[in-house]
Amino acid sequence: MKKATVIGVPMDLGAGRRGVDMGPSAIRYARMHEELAALGYSVHDVGDIKVPVVETLKTNGGEPGGLHHLSAIREACAALAERLGKLAEGEFPVVLGGDHSISIGSVSGLSQRGRTGVVWIDAHADFNTPATSPSGNIHGMPLAALLGLGDPQLTGIAGPAPKVRPEDVVLIGVRSVDPGERELLRQSGVAVYTMKEVDKMGMPTVAANAIAQMQGLERVHVSFDADVLDPSVAPGVGTPVAGGLSYREAHLLMELLADAGIVTSLDLVEVNPILDEKNRTAAIVVELAASLLGKKII
Repeated sequence: MKKATVIGVPMDLGAGRRGVDMGPSAIRYARMHEELAALGYSVHDVGDIKVPVVETLKTNGGEPGGLHHLSAIREACAALAERLGKLAEGEFPVVLGGDHSISIGSVSGLSQRGRTGVVWIDAHADFNTPATSPSGNIHGMPLAALLGLGDPQLTGIAGPAPKVRPEDVVLIGVRSVDPGERELLRQSGVAVYTMKEVDKMGMPTVAANAIAQMQGLERVHVSFDADVLDPSVAPGVGTPVAGGLSYREAHLLMELLADAGIVTSLDLVEVNPILDEKNRTAAIVVELAASLLGKKII
């Protein structure tokens, strides 16, 4: 039997808006475990990584370098990386966020096993560094950190930087990019499919290109940010941006990735129940995760 290991990271320290720390609970409440069990997975929930609530921190947000809650985020990501690094071969990790800064920990931990591809599905590029970020919020920096750009306390989690190679990274659904990170992204060599490309090429072509880029890699991690969906589909997200993926476009992407049989781990991040409608966004995220893990119409 296939084994799915679920780990929660209830953190909103990397974001400018509170609430995504409740994302893991919302996703679990939306019957994540039951959906995975119905697909033939043995589901093992190991609980949550310990993350301090913001009110208990003494830094009042800013730390040296202008990054908000850097030390606490680093500790949580390091703990997540350590936990994932100890998983047995054959386990499929499902990491529940929390803001997207948790992916520094998940990818850093998983990449200890060897070369790892990343499909980053997000409205934002998450490619800022302390020098380019207009806010100092670390949830806008994780992909850059994984490629070795930014603060050493982030890039050095679970071993030396970089954790992934530019040619092994694909961004899909991007539509909100800060000026500084735009230039970094152009220089990086990372493949980016903005919503313009999704509209122009169609999701089947975008998915086929992403899958072709991941061929030959033993490990492929999908990092899914709920804000890639249009707010009309998923209102309960950390940083909504108009003009996102439709319900069917998102499902098709997940279904095509599942058909390719290349995905070995998954993040689900930025679900904000405070802004949601009757846990609608978490329920949709669970449906999408089920499609990625093999649920079919027929």
